[in-house]
Amino acid sequence: MPNFNHARFLPESVGALLSQSDPASEIIVMDDCSTDDSWDVLQTLAARHPILRCHRNKKNQGVVPNMNCGLALAQGDYVYFAAADDKVLPGFFEHTMRTLRAHPQAALGCSIGNWVDVATGSSRQVGEAMGAEPCYLSPERMVELEKQGRLLIASQTVIVKRAALLRAGGFQPELRWFCDWFANYVAGFREGICFVPQTLTVFNVHPASYSKAGRSQKKTRREVLRELIARLDQRENADAARLIHDSGALYLFGKPALTLMLATPRWWRHLTPAFLRKTLATMAQAERKKWRRSWEKHRHRWQRHAMADNSGAK
Repeated sequence: MPNFNHARFLPESVGALLSQSDPASEIIVMDDCSTDDSWDVLQTLAARHPILRCHRNKKNQGVVPNMNCGLALAQGDYVYFAAADDKVLPGFFEHTMRTLRAHPQAALGCSIGNWVDVATGSSRQVGEAMGAEPCYLSPERMVELEKQGRLLIASQTVIVKRAALLRAGGFQPELRWFCDWFANYVAGFREGICFVPQTLTVFNVHPASYSKAGRSQKKTRREVLRELIARLDQRENADAARLIHDSGALYLFGKPALTLMLATPRWWRHLTPAFLRKTLATMAQAERKKWRRSWEKHRHRWQRHAMADNSGAK
C-alpha cells in the first residue's frame, strides 16, 4: 500500500486488510514522505499487528515507484496492491484466493468493484458481467467476453501471482496511471484469470485522484498512450498483445488511442474490427451524452425565460 498524507484513511483501509478471514502473510505500507501524522498512525497499528511492515522513504518518489518497491519487498507468491484511501470488504482474500488455489494456472484473480464518486456520492458496480459463478477464464475466453463487452479487470480488485506480474514487466513508471492496466491485461491475456462474482472492494473516485489528474492533461495522456502501444509491440509481449488487439480491449482508451493509431502506419494493424466497433460506439455514446447535457441546459434556460415572461405579463 503506497501512502502519502492519507493518515485519516489508514485506520479503516489498513484495518480492513488486517481483519480478513483469510489473513495476509504480510502487509507492507510504503510511506512516501508524508507530512501529516501518517507515520505515527502506522507505527501505532504496527505495534499491535506484527504482520504490518512500514517503510518510510527519505524523499517523495510517487505512486508507481512505491508500488515497485513494495513488489520487491514482498515475499508471498501472490500480491495485492491496495490504495490508502480505499478499502477491501470482508471475505476479499478468502474468496479470491480460494478460486486462485483451485486454478493455479491463472495469472490473477479479480472480482466486482464498487466505484464510489466521492463528489456526488453515487456508486456503480464494475466488472460484474464476466460470470455467475467463481471461475477460471482462459485467454481465449477472455477474448470472447471482451468482444461481447463483458470483460473488465477492475485493478483495485486484483490479486496477482507475483511471478506473472514480473513476467509482464512489473509496474512500468513510464505508463503512469495506465501501468496497472498494462500489467494486469498482459499477464491475464497470457495466462488467464480467475473471476469471483462478488463485490469485495470499494474504490473511492476523487476529483483530484492520480489517474483523473493525469488523464485531464491531454498532451501527457497522449504520450503515455503512445508508450503503452509501443510496449505492446515489443517482442516479449507478442503473445498477450495479439489477443488484446483481437479482443478490442484497447477501446477503453477511446478517441486518443484511435487518433494515435491512424497517425502511425506501423500501428494500423491494431485497428481490428473489434477495436473499431467498440471505439466508435463509445465515441457515439459520449457525443449523445454531450448533446443531451447541452439540450437540457438550453431547455432549462428557455423555461426560466418563459416563466419570467409570464410573470411580467401578469
